[in-house]
Amino acid sequence: MSQLVEQAVAAAREAQQIWAPQPLEVRKLAVQTLAKNYGLHREELAAAIVRQTLKPRWEARAEVDAMIAKAAICVEAYDRRCGWTASDQGGVRAVTHFRPHGVVAVLGPFNMPGHLPNGHIMPALLAGNAVVFKPSEHAAEVGRRMAEAWRKTASELSLAAEVFALVEGGPETGRELAAHPNINGVFFTGSATVGLALSRLLADHPEKILALEMGGNNPLIVHDVVDLRAAASLVIQSAYITAGQRCSCARRLIVCRGQAGDAFVTQLMQMIEQIRVGLPDDDPEPFMGPVISAPAARQLLDAQADLQHRGAAALVEMRRLERWPALLSPGLLDVSAVQARDDVEHFGPLLQLVRVADFEAALVEGNATRYGLSAGLLCDSRELFARFSRRIHAGVIAWNRPMTGASSRLPFGGVGQSGNHRASAYFAADYCAYPVASLESEHLQPTPNLPGLPT
Repeated sequence: MSQLVEQAVAAAREAQQIWAPQPLEVRKLAVQTLAKNYGLHREELAAAIVRQTLKPRWEARAEVDAMIAKAAICVEAYDRRCGWTASDQGGVRAVTHFRPHGVVAVLGPFNMPGHLPNGHIMPALLAGNAVVFKPSEHAAEVGRRMAEAWRKTASELSLAAEVFALVEGGPETGRELAAHPNINGVFFTGSATVGLALSRLLADHPEKILALEMGGNNPLIVHDVVDLRAAASLVIQSAYITAGQRCSCARRLIVCRGQAGDAFVTQLMQMIEQIRVGLPDDDPEPFMGPVISAPAARQLLDAQADLQHRGAAALVEMRRLERWPALLSPGLLDVSAVQARDDVEHFGPLLQLVRVADFEAALVEGNATRYGLSAGLLCDSRELFARFSRRIHAGVIAWNRPMTGASSRLPFGGVGQSGNHRASAYFAADYCAYPVASLESEHLQPTPNLPGLPT
């Protein structure tokens, strides 16, 4: 076990003993003040996100704004989902209240290095936990700035700064942190490969709460839409925002064969070719920046080449742009002829088109995955959406909206191998505290006269 992990966990455990007994109003004020400090340094935090991920500045600023807004949502969610309740049951008071787990590890991703871990950190602190945060090794500076904002908060409110500890490192550091005997919970957002490894690592430790959000091979069905341009715009936002590096991005575009489907695909191809791709300082700003690294870009290009070798047709070929090693243009592959397609998440701007016979076949194709995070439907029929909503296996669904436009006032999580039924966003309050049932009486109450008991 590394010394940095040991020191961070030990400091957090000691600080948590002071933090947990603080009145809830103090903890609420703390996360609200943390949000205020994010806001005071909005541009610096956004600039750090840009430096680390090379996403467009408009997107980095939107990410920081989501971090700021999270405090109010966390407070509202905690009050609603973890509020103290009591009722009288024949002279006995029945009480439900909630307690923190202790020290929890938050393992952050690179794609939204501020917003996604903050979605674990704020509700964990509010519930009375201490947090040890390991940011993605691709975005360590963002983690440092978040920790600085907490230290400023702790200083302003005379609270223990160590209740939010930071450790930096790669996958091995994450494994050490998750396996540490004094860690009471692990909250992870990232790939299914890592999430499944964490699940195996903690299989013999049911005492540790594990919350997993692991992306998916997400379907987006387009069926009988009148406004082709609007539908194509929603597909582009669903598939290519953040260079396709959001866990809720569309991966499979499902369209019925025929004249209407062909017209839509033609419209989509024309609009994909017009997407502005570039670097953060470009003027005008791009919609889409690079993927996280040159190896990630190479992996995506290899996946495209493999699909083409197996029969896919490149309607819009994804290409590496010369300006930057990780800068890719968006791609659209028709994979309808590919037999036994791999059920994998290609984490980048590579969208696969699957042509089917009818809406029933579209639903079957949509569910043909071991994952189940997000799914979308673009159509003009409420009746079809009702069928879609009943049948599709996903934790987050969208109708005539971008699949990537999740609401923080709703749960966010998937089924299958997209998660472990620990939905985040508004429902993060559920895994940040555990319920305690208490039966209470002001006076000793004798047991009833049961057979065989002394009187």
